[in-house]
Amino acid sequence: MDLGIDLGTSEVKAVLVDDAGRVVGQSSRVLQISRPHALWAEQDPHAWWQATQAALGELRAQHPKPWGAVRSIGLSGQMHGATLLDAQHRVLRPCILWNDGRSHAQCDELERERAPASRRITGNIAMPGFTAPKLMWVEQHEPDIFRQTALVLLPKDHLRLTLTGEAVSDMSDASGTLWLDVGARRWSHEMLAATHLTPAHMPRLVEGCAASGVLRKAVADELGLPPGVVVAGGGGDNAASAAGIGVAAPGTAFLSLGTSGVYFVANDAFSPNPADAVHAFCHVFPGTWHQMTVMLAAASCLRWLRGVTHAESEAQLVSEAQALPDAEPLPTFLPYLSGERTPHNDPHASGVFFGLSHAHGRGHLARAVLEGVAFAFLDGQRALLSGGARIDSVTLVGGGSRSSYWAQLLADVLGRRLDRRSGSEVGAALGAARLGRLACTGEAAQEVCAAPPLADSFEPDMARHAAFAERHARFARLYGALRAEMRA
Repeated sequence: MDLGIDLGTSEVKAVLVDDAGRVVGQSSRVLQISRPHALWAEQDPHAWWQATQAALGELRAQHPKPWGAVRSIGLSGQMHGATLLDAQHRVLRPCILWNDGRSHAQCDELERERAPASRRITGNIAMPGFTAPKLMWVEQHEPDIFRQTALVLLPKDHLRLTLTGEAVSDMSDASGTLWLDVGARRWSHEMLAATHLTPAHMPRLVEGCAASGVLRKAVADELGLPPGVVVAGGGGDNAASAAGIGVAAPGTAFLSLGTSGVYFVANDAFSPNPADAVHAFCHVFPGTWHQMTVMLAAASCLRWLRGVTHAESEAQLVSEAQALPDAEPLPTFLPYLSGERTPHNDPHASGVFFGLSHAHGRGHLARAVLEGVAFAFLDGQRALLSGGARIDSVTLVGGGSRSSYWAQLLADVLGRRLDRRSGSEVGAALGAARLGRLACTGEAAQEVCAAPPLADSFEPDMARHAAFAERHARFARLYGALRAEMRA
């Protein structure tokens, strides 16, 4: 029996997986985000462990017999968060999250002045979401905190420290710090020095499917787990999701329609494309990498629209959008409610409805939101292909993927077949459990991390694809026309 823990931004999710690879139990607990200032997003690291304890306690109560047979734990988590600890491993300040945009100026300083070779070393453009610029901001604005900082951990790795007492990270999560030489899979002394840090501030690195430590006896006793439970390196949430849905071979990909939007493709070589704000990271398996585009607001745009229009549910909005004929004139929606990463790298980008008239109602707004998110994914697909990615198959995952209408619209906009797979909703936690199993048993990754059964597929309507291309061109022009105003 293997346990997977996924420390997300909005919740902690835990799953129990048996030796046949079946999820036998799952639980979750909600997390809160603090936004004390514009562009800021923070969380209390202590809340992560409290939520994890509650989720694991529920699993233990509901499945006592499987719980007693747990042999491994795998960890997955939100990437990029800066968790700062002193020499006694005490938390110094709230964790600065991946969707925090305060360090835009530090990104420019890092690339232009401190580390001109940054993109060559890391394979990535410096963005406010990454960890290194956050530490530069702390040094400049909270110097006392910076001086006390002895250890910098990513969110899931702070959980690991509690579980095992070991300061360890994995290659995939560490790729999102801007301190990793991603091609060589090791910390870069040059990038650390550029942010006035040393390797001593960093955790030890392991591969995602390797052991990182063993559960501490006191924690095992508290959680009711047997002694000797192995804790795997695990992975960043998207790389762990890939392990959970069988995206490991070159050319396999997934599109995640969640709070944020991710387009992820596996590679057998390090393939950077920083010019288009494509992330090039290590995968959770040795000798493998991946390319990834990220949009900061995807399904959350529909959730926002539900709130401001007082719709009963997101499903109601989708139904109203679906009722409109294809030829119905629509406004254009830019889904940049939290700024944007790929391809714009613009924390100042903002959401826009353009072209409204008296003829437009809530259904038109909903349809525009669905299209706008799809167009942003098309931008991501183009960035991946321009960087040399090979995309053979795409699995659709995330909460928004439950809508068949939205799934078909995405297939039509992208001009590509999209597959849905059974059980993909627990992708990151399932992937973490699979990595735990690999760390414990040493089995072949391709056998343990196989794709779940195919549920259904959405073939693109190429006539609609051509029509959407015209609307996408307007979408792209609108951002270009408004970009300066967004920064004013």
